[in-house]
Amino acid sequence: MLVPVLLAIADALLVNGLEMVLELGVSVVAAAALLLRRRWPLLVFLVTLPGLYIGYIWFAPMIALYTLAALRPSRVRLGGCALLLVAAHFLPYPISDFEPTAYRENTLVLIDACVTSAAPIALGLLVRTRRELASRVADLTLSLRREDRLLAERVKATERARLAREMHDVVAHQVSLISLQAGALQVGAEDEAARGGARTIRELSVRTLEELRHMVGVLRAAGGDAREAGGPAPQPDLDELPRLIERSALDVTYEGPGAAAEASRPQGARTVERAAFRTVQEALTNIRKHAPGARVRVRVDAVELAAPGAAGAAAHGREGLRVEILNGPPDAAVPVPALPGGGHGLVGLRERAQSLGGALEARPTAEGGFVVRAEFPYGAAG
Repeated sequence: MLVPVLLAIADALLVNGLEMVLELGVSVVAAAALLLRRRWPLLVFLVTLPGLYIGYIWFAPMIALYTLAALRPSRVRLGGCALLLVAAHFLPYPISDFEPTAYRENTLVLIDACVTSAAPIALGLLVRTRRELASRVADLTLSLRREDRLLAERVKATERARLAREMHDVVAHQVSLISLQAGALQVGAEDEAARGGARTIRELSVRTLEELRHMVGVLRAAGGDAREAGGPAPQPDLDELPRLIERSALDVTYEGPGAAAEASRPQGARTVERAAFRTVQEALTNIRKHAPGARVRVRVDAVELAAPGAAGAAAHGREGLRVEILNGPPDAAVPVPALPGGGHGLVGLRERAQSLGGALEARPTAEGGFVVRAEFPYGAAG
């Protein structure tokens, strides 16, 4: 901002000196007006014209005209300003000194005035065009990145749909066979306990197939086939925990929330209860894998959770749900089942808890068991 002003002041001093008070004063005013050239470019240009006409300075009006061309490139406005600059440069001060018969000298001055007027306009328009091109290139780059991201997402969606079809073909077939074998065992078995176990296996198989069908539908819908999505799958909550524990084939002591907590469910309760159910489900699965025969205690409480970053009495203010699954050491007499595992169960539970604004703790106990404790605040998810 200051460099053009300093150049214009230097131009005024070199052209007029200190003796020509009027010419120097008009030129300095024109130079100082350049400080406001970006806010009022047209007005500043008009202020610099007396400096050119009376004080014979060039820098101030040329800089003002360049700024006007770069910021407000209106053809009519630029044409009018160019004519004003040509007139201020061509006509002498005072006007009585003008000699119409000096054709050669007047022609040279007119050409000089036209060049002086055209140069800042051309430079200003060039700079403005360059800025617009840079902006368009940036927009084009963002558009190409967005298209690349959309293409990558489409490829992922297509691959997700393919995996969904393969999962349906493989898993559904195997689970269907399990269901059929369990049904045959239920009909043919003479022992009541065997029939009960077969009935449980068959019910679990049917439920697994139902959830698998909905998950495959969601994956296929994400892959572009919305017709496969169907309705939302029935989501479990705390009411399903007793049945889950009954079918777990483990020695489990269950302590659920009170009737008052179940009667009044705040906002986001369904999502939180579903997360609590999945936490218990994954913990019981891990116990069957790694601690067969262990005694288990499952406890679910409606509590007040500490707000993030708070301490003391003022830290309690968020209603939530605390889930704790504690198991003792495994029974050495019970064989460890050779069940496959990917090692992602606790990681997924921790990510689920964090996405709901809660936290999950999983660690071994001093007695040789393991504890999984999760806290989910209500209202974190709709």
